[in-house]
Amino acid sequence: MTEPDPLAPHGWRSSFPEFGKAAARVVRARLQDFIPDASPQQVRAWDDSIPKLQTEVREVIEGESDAGRYTAILEYELPLDARRPDVILLVRGAIVVLELKGKSLAAQADVDQAAAYARDLRGYHRSCAGRDVHAIVVPTAARGYLEARSGVHVAGPDALDALVRRLQPPWPRDVLEAEEFLRSDAYCPLPTLVQAARELFRSGKLRRIERASAATEPAVEEIAGIVHEAAATRTRRLVLLTGVPGSGKTLVGLRIVHAHFLDDLAVPRPGGKPSAPAVFLSGNGPLVEVLQYELREAGGGGQTFVRDVKSYVRQFSRGRSRIPPEHVLVFDEAQRAWDRDRVEEKHSHEGAQGKSEPEHFVEFAMRIPEWCVVVGLIGGGQEINVGEEAGLVQWRQAVEGCGNSAEWIVHGPAGALAAFDGSPVACRTSPRLDLDTEIRFHLSRDVDAWVERLLAGDADACRELAGRLESEGYHLRLTRDDAIARKYLQDRYRESPLSRFGVLASSRDKDLIRFGIANDYTATRNLRYGPWYGEGVEGPFSCRHLRDVVTEFGAQGLELDAVLLAWGTDLVREDGNWSTVRARGYKRGTKVKNPFQLRLNAYRVLLTRGRDGTVVYVPPLEVLDETATYLETCGFYRL
Repeated sequence: MTEPDPLAPHGWRSSFPEFGKAAARVVRARLQDFIPDASPQQVRAWDDSIPKLQTEVREVIEGESDAGRYTAILEYELPLDARRPDVILLVRGAIVVLELKGKSLAAQADVDQAAAYARDLRGYHRSCAGRDVHAIVVPTAARGYLEARSGVHVAGPDALDALVRRLQPPWPRDVLEAEEFLRSDAYCPLPTLVQAARELFRSGKLRRIERASAATEPAVEEIAGIVHEAAATRTRRLVLLTGVPGSGKTLVGLRIVHAHFLDDLAVPRPGGKPSAPAVFLSGNGPLVEVLQYELREAGGGGQTFVRDVKSYVRQFSRGRSRIPPEHVLVFDEAQRAWDRDRVEEKHSHEGAQGKSEPEHFVEFAMRIPEWCVVVGLIGGGQEINVGEEAGLVQWRQAVEGCGNSAEWIVHGPAGALAAFDGSPVACRTSPRLDLDTEIRFHLSRDVDAWVERLLAGDADACRELAGRLESEGYHLRLTRDDAIARKYLQDRYRESPLSRFGVLASSRDKDLIRFGIANDYTATRNLRYGPWYGEGVEGPFSCRHLRDVVTEFGAQGLELDAVLLAWGTDLVREDGNWSTVRARGYKRGTKVKNPFQLRLNAYRVLLTRGRDGTVVYVPPLEVLDETATYLETCGFYRL
């Protein structure tokens, strides 16, 4: 019998024959050694399920000549992830994931949990490439094959042997060896933005995930080349990096400001070279707070690499003698930069009036000795604040009006450079500066398109896209009962301590507070975003408690594994169209060009924050009945 390996991330591993012959108490003791804090309920579950699994394994052996080379792995801990699928079976041509539940029926949360295991093994485990990965939920009190739901099989223990045989395709290659599967470097999952920032700040590098690298590496290399060229030629560059939501723009920006080569390119100043040759700037206060929180947690200086745009403008607009220490300024969400009116409103007492944010930053860049690169990260359709509606034309106006536009070269994809059509400023087109692949949503590539069609009122297209998303492991769920939504998320992620899920709601809704969704200004203004996004259930401010609510202003640019989106009455379906007549109004004198578009953009943000999916809670209000029906028509599955 295989001896226990204290370094291996699993409780039990053996061939089918060894597992089938082992005493159940020995298997259970091995699992307890691996999980010493297992609850009494967990131990009872092992005692109930292990003999049933052994019976099914023996029946597979009787029916298949190759089964002697199959492997059973129990309580396999996914590296860098902390989740543990109950059972992994390595069989002919396939990997089978079993999730055991001590009940007679499978809840939707059970099915979605199993689907996520299969999805992540397909997408991030090197040894699973080119092999079938199947997920089975096993209600241990059930009998027979029950159903296939959301791409997951549901079957009682007695049906496992026949189901496992049925799921094995003809396969010319050898059975996957356990040693190869269990290699610690074989599984490399896609981190969340918070996890990625934490890794980057601590080690200066990110784990390499093939799909994510293929999507973002060309842009990183292109920008690095532009930076080197600017330093060598003593010129100034504006780089426009565009991308769909969830395509990794922020990670590209963070990688650039942490690039070690910048230290060698910085021009000495009085007192020596600047200590921080690059800075990541964002007008998104919650994003800055979260990144600075992670910097502090990682042992770095909270404001060394990440700064708030408003404080940066305040610091360097008080006199032209103030010279930014950096050579590379990365401006997050550059298309949302404030126009002159908004800067006037917020900075007039500080001497910053008369200029837009792009004009300020181009002017700051002109003060930097010898060379400078301004990188604008550009997303589409996410303008949600007053003063953000002017778009990229402000950057053209800023460069053309800087007094010496001949010093500048603008780089970007064709779509972004359209704003510079007819401009005397030199432009260079680079398709590598367009991130067109969603990587936030694991293997799902159509979330952004689905949201776009939902907001456009195209239910037929939504339904088709939603079916594709479901098959890829991205789940859309809906309920009119807040308690059902909360229980689903808590059950779904109970065994996933590193996962983050929380409540989001629109800031312009005025009815959710009646249903316990505290999205009002008083409740949200003092929320601590760093702990909300970063802490686990042990932290009192963690999003996992489903207590504090984040609005579109606290969610934009950030992400969770799953979202509980409380749909408000500020965007409702009426007679087949969207209506915002019930939205909370803006303050008198506020200059809003298109409040309806800002509402659509807010919900676009809210609907694209969950990496695994979105659970929508539609309160039981008559005014929201048509909205709930429309969302179901668009592909949301009723819990």
